[in-house]
Amino acid sequence: MPQNPFSAVQEPTTESDFLTPIESIEDHEIDTTLRPKKLTEFIGQRQLKENLRIFIDAASSRGEALDHVLLHGNPGLGKTTLAHIIASEIGANIKITSGPSLTRIGDLAAILTNLQKSDVLFIDEIHRLNKSVEEVLYPAMEDHALDVIVGKGPSARTIRLALEPFTLIGATTRMSLLSSPLRDRFGVTHHLEFYTQDDIERIVKRSATILGVSIDADACATISTRARSTPRIANRLLKRVRDFAQVKHDGRVTVTIANLALDALSIDTLGMETIDRVILTTIVETFQGGPVGLGTLAAALSEDEKTIEEIYEPFLLQCGMINRTPRGRVATKRAIAYLESRNKNLSSSRLSLRT
Repeated sequence: MPQNPFSAVQEPTTESDFLTPIESIEDHEIDTTLRPKKLTEFIGQRQLKENLRIFIDAASSRGEALDHVLLHGNPGLGKTTLAHIIASEIGANIKITSGPSLTRIGDLAAILTNLQKSDVLFIDEIHRLNKSVEEVLYPAMEDHALDVIVGKGPSARTIRLALEPFTLIGATTRMSLLSSPLRDRFGVTHHLEFYTQDDIERIVKRSATILGVSIDADACATISTRARSTPRIANRLLKRVRDFAQVKHDGRVTVTIANLALDALSIDTLGMETIDRVILTTIVETFQGGPVGLGTLAAALSEDEKTIEEIYEPFLLQCGMINRTPRGRVATKRAIAYLESRNKNLSSSRLSLRT
């Protein structure tokens, strides 16, 4: 294997050491066979799809690589799926990695120098890139060049390596943590919204067809209602309901089986899970409705702050169960009414809401 120019300052291994195999990305969350392969198969996010279609067609007609794309939004809304679709639509190979895995400049350099013309590089959790690694991306994204420092001290010199034109697709759940210099280098930026009830139902029906699951319309609606407006969760619930249908029934998913399975999973008609109810109960009972700081709430729940903020809070905010204030999280009247309906023994004195 020929020597790489950056070998003097790094300890490069091979590209595959820090590229994540396609089949391992989110496989524990959603079966890759359920992912749509084309934009026409992708359900929901209508405006995003229309814009991407225009940008892809325009780049293809000019014979150029698609401009760099930044996708941001809550987990499970389809950022990884869209990266695969974009690569498929432009007929390019896709290389996949994540921000935390790119710990050294040599890691990224090994990937960039192996990209072919119009290839797609997908970096998940791009907001977690090491600062020194991120700075290597700047000339790569703008000038299709890689600046490598060879040597140390006064004898050090910079070598610029030409790269093939490529498309970087970044995905993040924390847009605010992305540095301005990196964010500004993306030509296409899209925010993925939560899905409508109709879109989630269509996704469940499509996934059931792919999985060979016979499902009633009412059962489909029941699963969709409890899927938190998120395709990944909808597919996960469908597969668990399918398990109950196979063991407890004849394999067909009826509304009765769907309710039985989802009740067994402690997922109620609003899509609220056990941890959601624990969070609300802690705010209402332990902290008298709030406000309570995120750190204090995380300590009381023995849970990581980022997990609460990124995984659970978005849905609770969407449902109108909590509010964020400068002083902390506050339970809403709707949250109190919800808890009262589940537990008639809650003391009214402990359910007072601070304004």
